[in-house]
Amino acid sequence: MLQSPQRRLTVHFITAAILSQLWGISPVCSQQGPRVTSPTKAPPNPYQYRKTVYPWRLNVRATIFWIGEKPGGRNKTSNHQSSWDGEWEKNYGGYDNPDPAARANYAPRTFRPGLNSFYVALPYNDCLNHRLNRAEAPRVIPWFYRYNPLPGKSVCKGRWIQLYNGKKVCFAQWEDCGPWVTDDWKYVFKGHPPRSKNAGIDVSPAVRDYMDLKSGDRLHWRFVEFGSVPRGPWSWYGSNNPFVNPEADPDVAVLRKLRAYLERKQLEEFRRLQNPSSR
Repeated sequence: MLQSPQRRLTVHFITAAILSQLWGISPVCSQQGPRVTSPTKAPPNPYQYRKTVYPWRLNVRATIFWIGEKPGGRNKTSNHQSSWDGEWEKNYGGYDNPDPAARANYAPRTFRPGLNSFYVALPYNDCLNHRLNRAEAPRVIPWFYRYNPLPGKSVCKGRWIQLYNGKKVCFAQWEDCGPWVTDDWKYVFKGHPPRSKNAGIDVSPAVRDYMDLKSGDRLHWRFVEFGSVPRGPWSWYGSNNPFVNPEADPDVAVLRKLRAYLERKQLEEFRRLQNPSSR
């Protein structure tokens, strides 16, 4: 079916507006054609962050921890819960037995994990409670405003970490807070030495086994965007894992908001073109 010149022009400018938002392309407007105003307050485009490179934290002492770990020794905290998940052990599927004889394929032999078995803890919690974020969180967390969370909602939970110990490169998700402190943002985000002299990162048995680590070994780590994470055993398990469940990637929600915003702009532009008197 032939389209009217006005309809073809509408489609052209709507397409230009979409490209402008997604790829940073500025639409070229004919002097005789309607002027298209690019959206000024669109949600962030997650594609622009995919190649973000974060700095390394070097020579950090690591300790081993695991879901279901009981308090003991210098560890005063039970790991049945995490800082962000009150039913961490239940959601995982059970006790993440650290005994190498009780493990296979980077997981307990007795069940398939419901969450990613490659997890770490870092000594910062962006939430004070379920209703409030820490005051410095918007200022120090690089991706905070990308997600613009509701008060008390973490933007740190589930973030991907790259680890390297001189022998192997590994990837894991940030799923708990510690060791020892939960407010050391100067170390986690600004590269200061860890406030705790004992350790600066906790790693799971799966990370330990993949990297052949012992508690107290040193490693390097940095944040990475999910788009930079290759497939590996860290992509095998878990409803919190974007490899398994794409909805677990927070950028999916951001992209959905961006698309909804652009659809509204398309509709506004279409209505404007259909009503010349409003120009």
